[in-house]
Amino acid sequence: MRLIHTHLSGEGLTTDDLTDLALLRLDLVCAIETGEDGLPGYAHTAHLIPENPEGKYWSISKPTRPSEMDLNFTHFIQALESEFAKKQKTRKVDSIDRAILIRVETNPLHDSASSLHELKELARSCGVEVFDTVIQHRGEADPRFLLGKGKLSDLVIRAMQIGANILIFDHELTPAQVRSISEFTEMKVIDRTQVILDIFARRAHSREGQLQVELAQLKYLLPRLAIKNTAMSRLTGGIGGTGPGETKLEINRRRVREKIHRLEGELRSIEKARSQRRVKRERRGLPIISIVGYTNAGKSTLLNTLTKSHVFTENRLFATLDPKSSRLRFPRDTEAIITDTVGFIRDLPKDLFAAFRATLDELQEADVLLHVIDVSNPAFENHITAVEKILEDLDIIGKPTIRVFNKEDNVPDKDLLAALCQRFGALAVSALNPGSLPPLLKKLETLIK
Repeated sequence: MRLIHTHLSGEGLTTDDLTDLALLRLDLVCAIETGEDGLPGYAHTAHLIPENPEGKYWSISKPTRPSEMDLNFTHFIQALESEFAKKQKTRKVDSIDRAILIRVETNPLHDSASSLHELKELARSCGVEVFDTVIQHRGEADPRFLLGKGKLSDLVIRAMQIGANILIFDHELTPAQVRSISEFTEMKVIDRTQVILDIFARRAHSREGQLQVELAQLKYLLPRLAIKNTAMSRLTGGIGGTGPGETKLEINRRRVREKIHRLEGELRSIEKARSQRRVKRERRGLPIISIVGYTNAGKSTLLNTLTKSHVFTENRLFATLDPKSSRLRFPRDTEAIITDTVGFIRDLPKDLFAAFRATLDELQEADVLLHVIDVSNPAFENHITAVEKILEDLDIIGKPTIRVFNKEDNVPDKDLLAALCQRFGALAVSALNPGSLPPLLKKLETLIK
């Protein structure tokens, strides 16, 4: 498909021409000068080009008289399409979702790179292949598109070049922003909240976990049901399509509220049963140790090593969603119940936090908290702050807490590690190495006694 048009002022291709070339998915654009006598002047042509080291989006040909143009258009475009396909095949991607991650940064002091790295790991947990990341620094976010319209146009062209088909924003988008960006780019648009909800929907195995996730998803979708648009139909399949799905988007708000009410009732019944189990535990008089920490800090691995359990572990964010409890026997025959909880994360979606609050409230019964921290992660201080903020929101600050710097084997500078342990009052361990755990066990046993 090509666009041939005239410019009456004798100019060549304009910025609008080149933008239309990309946004309208044209094979080629041609602007022909028009002289005062009505005769054609030079023809200016341009076409998109595959991904290249220079970062160019298009190639502008040398102006030519129309009578001297001898381009075989069909053969040329076929060859160009082959180049695009060849470039995209070199990526060897199995995933149906190929994303560009986007963050609009209004705070110059914020660690944007760390935020996008975390979003990349979240996307990987959803089976999404990340092709590119984009950070735009602005004084304030655009209320309609979040980032500038020009930058959004560049993103569409970039997506065409590299074969990306989804835009993931490191923000919680409003329903109006999702609609505006989807209509402008004609691409699938997902925000950070939806990525996290999608992971929880994939990973929750217990009945309670599945109910909590579905409840959070419905509460997230409820305000978005007010707007019937094509953006919503793009949410089916792949990331963002796990859970209630498109059929739930098409039902009216009243029925969604009824479903939310029913799910809340089922969760109250499960919470009642959990309370009864908690009372039985308290009658046995066994102290309770709860493991808390940022997602992927190694909590489940530590539980497995301490109790010789076989809780599922994986080097991915939110590998564990369903709480697990095991009996821990200390060397001096003291016993305790040790519980693994769902990992925390910064800016946990409020609907998800509300849905999992009943599970997290179990931390109220804990006698000791084990705060596990991945000390090898450059952003571990931010992770500590995020976890303690959630504990504060749950009104759990003040319980006896042991900070555990996990993955010590990934920190080559042992002097630095010792200084960090002293500064944060932490014990350094490797959850994979049982030989590193005796000091932790000794401190735990002293605390629970």
